[in-house]
Amino acid sequence: MSEPVRLAPGDAAPEFSLTTDTGETLSLADLRGRKVVLYAYPAAMTPGCTTQACDFRDSLDSLHAAGYEVVGISPDAPAKLAKFRERDGLTFPLVSDPDKAVLTAYGAFGEKKNYGRVVQGVIRSTFVIDPDGRIELAQYNVRATGHVAKLRRDLGLD
Repeated sequence: MSEPVRLAPGDAAPEFSLTTDTGETLSLADLRGRKVVLYAYPAAMTPGCTTQACDFRDSLDSLHAAGYEVVGISPDAPAKLAKFRERDGLTFPLVSDPDKAVLTAYGAFGEKKNYGRVVQGVIRSTFVIDPDGRIELAQYNVRATGHVAKLRRDLGLD
């Protein structure tokens, strides 16, 4: 197992075209011209991922006001993402990456430590993509709790 690739500010954001929680297709090209917060999380409906998703939901108005679109990405099937959206009242798109190709391209899938063991999995990460499709900010191994508040500070929104 090798270290996952890590994106850095200025890198081109890897393109994607994935199925959303509503069964539609969302591609990064659809969001060109807007600032995008793409956040990768391991699994819908789990406690940490729910906390993080609800934090984004609760901050969505201020993120939108600052010109940011939020998109969540995980390996979960669209049907599970739809349940997650409905259960927690999520108001931003969730995209499904079942083969983990996009997560891998972003460096958000690979070796990670889980309870002291090294495992393959989704690395909780957040990427801010500028209107031209370049990485503005890449944060890896973020915490589920308090991350959105930190991100808002990093973006100068607080």
